[in-house]
Amino acid sequence: MARRDTTTKTARAKPDFDAVIGRLRGILEPLRPRVSVTKDGPDGMAMEIPGMEGQPWGYVAGIRRGKRYVSYYLMSAYASPELAASMSPELRRRMQGKSCFNFTKVDEALFDELARLTTASFEPFLAIAAEAARRRTPVRSR
Repeated sequence: MARRDTTTKTARAKPDFDAVIGRLRGILEPLRPRVSVTKDGPDGMAMEIPGMEGQPWGYVAGIRRGKRYVSYYLMSAYASPELAASMSPELRRRMQGKSCFNFTKVDEALFDELARLTTASFEPFLAIAAEAARRRTPVRSR
């Protein structure tokens, strides 16, 4: 019986999640003056509409470090089917669910697209969220 050689196992490079988080933070930083940052640490951040913290309609965007990837949450992608329809197929492949994008490495082209979508959808999302808060219903896609 042949003996299995275990000395030649290839080592996998550990993903640089710090770089991913740093780049995604750069996308969200311009929004900081307009939102309430309810979580901000090395493993991510959460941004909510001031006065609506902790409410389902108050969450705007966030970043979370997971074990296998870094997640970027953009609630306007959930609230606006038009926004979701405008995404490139490459960015859509990174989606998990309706508002979460997962990354294991920095991809400048996708991050540039994500930055454009985040900026373009911010003001319309605030209006949608304000209306949802007025009606006291969660933000949902139309």
